[in-house]
Amino acid sequence: MKGPLRMNAKAESTQDAVTSDTQKKPVEHVLVVPTLLFHEIGHFQGFSPKTEQYLDILLDPAVTSYRPRNEMEDDPSFKQLIPYCIFRHQGEIFYYRRGKAGDEGRLHSKRSIGIGGHISTLDQNGADSVYRVGMQREIAEEVDISTGFKETCIGLINDDLTEVGKVHLGVVHIFDLDTPKVQPRETSILETGFASPAQLAQDLESFETWSQICLNHLLSD
Repeated sequence: MKGPLRMNAKAESTQDAVTSDTQKKPVEHVLVVPTLLFHEIGHFQGFSPKTEQYLDILLDPAVTSYRPRNEMEDDPSFKQLIPYCIFRHQGEIFYYRRGKAGDEGRLHSKRSIGIGGHISTLDQNGADSVYRVGMQREIAEEVDISTGFKETCIGLINDDLTEVGKVHLGVVHIFDLDTPKVQPRETSILETGFASPAQLAQDLESFETWSQICLNHLLSD
């Protein structure tokens, strides 16, 4: 895959997981950046196509850290960086509905056009690009892509109007597929298919907010 990103990150902790004193369960540590830094670069609501302006700074190891996910989900002073991958074939977009087996309960039953998830300390395998390793892992866990593709990073999503959006920052990647061969691997990915952005926008309110933002951008592009 090729893209415009410089993707290295420095862990605040080198451990893959730590043990909670109270729950005795592994705690995932995820890649975050200070929300204040995002505001200093230039706060926006919705979609921004200025990938280099933001990512050259936000993916700099000097400003990233890994912090406990359970704490970050309720801490708007940090933004969790999330690759949000859209699969497209001849103008039609892969879509699905989120089942109740997914990690993010606030998105259950919502329709979506994005595949992706958190970058964690588990993605630190010595590669040059921790971000891309994490993106590839998330895609491989969630779907099976049995075709060639061209990948392009097209922008970022920020949504401070929802509780989920306040603590996340999406990085949008378009995968233009040679053939429409995308199959779910996870049981939480339901009711899949391909449709044009215009068709999907007819039922826009059924989609999670990030997908709504992306569909509006694709329709205006």
